[in-house]
Amino acid sequence: MAARRQPKKCPILRFSKKSHMPPNQSPDAPENSPDASPSTETPANTPRKLLSNIFRRSHQTRVEGPATKMADASPGEQVEAAKQAMDGLNPIPPALQAAVGLVGQADTAMTSIQNIEAVLQPLKLFNSFVTTLSNVHPYVQLALGILTGVSQLLINQANLDNEMFGLLTTVKDVYEFLMEKDTRANFDSMQETLRKISREIKDAAEFIIKYTRKKNFVVRISDSIVHDPQTIARAHVKNLGDLMQQYRDRAVRDIQVNVYHVLEELNLDGMAYAGDAGLNTAKKCLDGTRSEILKEITNWITDCDDKTPRILWLYGQAGRGKSAIAHTIASWAQDLGVFGSCFCFARDRQAERREGKILTTIARDLADRDPAFRRALSNVVSNNSSLKTTSDVLQQWKRFILDPLSEINREMAGNVVVVVDALDESGPPSSREDILHLLTSPEAAQLPFRILLTSRALPDIDHSLRAASHVKATSLDDVPLQLVERDIGLYVNEKLERVPGIGVVEMQKVVKKSDGLFEWARLACAFIKPDKAGETPKERYDALMALESKEGRTLLDTTYFAILKGGIPQSGKGLERYRSVMHQIVMTLEPLPMTALDCTRKKFPNKEDRYDMTLILEFMSPVLSGITDCSSPVRPLHASFYDFLMDHSRSGVYCIATSDTKDLAFATLQTLRDELRFNICGLESSYLANMEVPDLQERINKNIPPHLSYSCRFWAQHLEKSTYEPALGKLVKDMIGSERIIFWLETMGLLGVAGKGVDALTSAMTWLPGEDDFKDILALAKDGIKFIQNFSSVMWHSTPHLYVSALP
Repeated sequence: MAARRQPKKCPILRFSKKSHMPPNQSPDAPENSPDASPSTETPANTPRKLLSNIFRRSHQTRVEGPATKMADASPGEQVEAAKQAMDGLNPIPPALQAAVGLVGQADTAMTSIQNIEAVLQPLKLFNSFVTTLSNVHPYVQLALGILTGVSQLLINQANLDNEMFGLLTTVKDVYEFLMEKDTRANFDSMQETLRKISREIKDAAEFIIKYTRKKNFVVRISDSIVHDPQTIARAHVKNLGDLMQQYRDRAVRDIQVNVYHVLEELNLDGMAYAGDAGLNTAKKCLDGTRSEILKEITNWITDCDDKTPRILWLYGQAGRGKSAIAHTIASWAQDLGVFGSCFCFARDRQAERREGKILTTIARDLADRDPAFRRALSNVVSNNSSLKTTSDVLQQWKRFILDPLSEINREMAGNVVVVVDALDESGPPSSREDILHLLTSPEAAQLPFRILLTSRALPDIDHSLRAASHVKATSLDDVPLQLVERDIGLYVNEKLERVPGIGVVEMQKVVKKSDGLFEWARLACAFIKPDKAGETPKERYDALMALESKEGRTLLDTTYFAILKGGIPQSGKGLERYRSVMHQIVMTLEPLPMTALDCTRKKFPNKEDRYDMTLILEFMSPVLSGITDCSSPVRPLHASFYDFLMDHSRSGVYCIATSDTKDLAFATLQTLRDELRFNICGLESSYLANMEVPDLQERINKNIPPHLSYSCRFWAQHLEKSTYEPALGKLVKDMIGSERIIFWLETMGLLGVAGKGVDALTSAMTWLPGEDDFKDILALAKDGIKFIQNFSSVMWHSTPHLYVSALP
């Protein structure tokens, strides 16, 4: 067998083919890269031949990423492990003390049981003290609960050297300070300082684990070369002293906390991470509202009883405020240093199939906060690209969650909270079947963190979760109406107290009419506010109060209908444009900002549809976000609005059909034809990996705008939902049968989604008719699929290698 031929290394992008300059570029103008200067001498290289070359080269060579850099970092296990580590701590031999000179002279271990008890007694008293508190803010309650958990885990620590004993003594002083009458009287007003104290105490405990777990003193001393333990301990002592003084002074000063939290540089790149699925502080509850349910959840988080259910399922009908509560808890957990992850499903993001990214996202978030988990996760995924990109939820559960937890003995530092919001918005029941299976599994009952899960009580969710003993079910529908109306009253007063013509009586009537639905109250306030010409706020209030639920419509539906009727005519051109605009927004598979939506609309096949979308959207701010801020995605303010629009019995003339996406398929393909180009980000050398290009993300943002990024990723999904038309078929042929397919692969590689190209080309092959005119295109698509399967990791590593490998 002949030796495998290795291609020459090519530090530049020499593409010996016909020049593919944009139509508006002068023949004399330089290419994007000074190294990329295509010749015009060999026009015979067709796209089919290029793809064949790519495929052949993909079997001959692989491009490996640079070796992962490693750096030492603190393991983040439970504070309880500190005692075991302390027990095994031996003094540094005198001969070694002089040689190292880092830890100082060996400290004599504390042997007096009386002294130990004196230090730890305030921690024990604090635990009892917290149980006597009542009527404190839920945020304060969560902070105190975290401090209680830390104190319980530090009790009975022994064999401390002098430096650790000094830090523990300061911790004792903090707990004594917190029990002073003047201190506890100001818990609610000093929430920010109390938050910092809680985080500093927790970080100090994690430091003790890091320092004392090093049973091998050679490792411990070498570690100290970078991180002097005495300096770190003194920094904790200083910070805690400064925070207590700040509390006494009732001042707010910027004191640096978390003085010792170093993550090892372990490479988790390539693991899927769901963008725009995390914490959104804009969705938090209004301060002072939902206090009872928030206290119930914080009590559950801080309950140290091993029998406490690991999962709390918060459920209720649409509009009850589940997401607001979820984001409030996630925000508080982040403030207090116990945030594990926040993952939100969304009705308008179902095309992303977020269910396949939930555990990879949570695992990466946990790795960011816990060095021991990060190391264990890195051990699992290293040198296994297929595992990093798997969408198999059950495999993710075992390899990304259970296996790393097993390696660290299921220990994590603190009362870690993971929030999963709106599981019911994942899609059809099949989309969450595996998620429900793993949440109700015996392994979930042993997790070292808590999961707050929210959803409507859909049949499949309700059936699965109620049967699990480790799931605590809490219904928002069962909260007494007077408590809900009290909180809605606070919200309505906040929004309408300065609106002319709206007084206390009017606001009380809005609260009563809401019938306990926060979403209706929000809609009502948005409807009444004086932002429309021709009507006073009082007139709009009167119209709102006249609304009544009708057969087949809830009060929420009736309000949606009234809002649309107030800005959109029920016939004529205005209604037609409304339907076209809302069809585009509803059928767009990822929320886009107004500018991107307008760019896409300019590519619609019919010229009469290429109007400015603000003609319609300016009237829809009560139900859609992103109307006034052109950089924010246009999306429904509540998922129930999309449900309303797609049900003709509820929305009537304002119903939006979802059967065909021909316009979007045409527009996305037209965008690819007009805007894709060779070396789109101007990368100068194939020697550099993508991650080594310092300004790569800036180049991507500048050269691949949102509408082009969207078109690259979703053109095929719109195509497969469209009926065949010759004009659309020609666009597909122009894209796959020309150099644009290579430019598309380049752009997909830069966006980090090259592997998705397989699904796109497969969909295109299924959609195209099996006629002679398309035989070459179908063959090219097959070649493209084979190439992506063999070469996507290379494109992800270094995009210019796509062109290097394309050379014959």
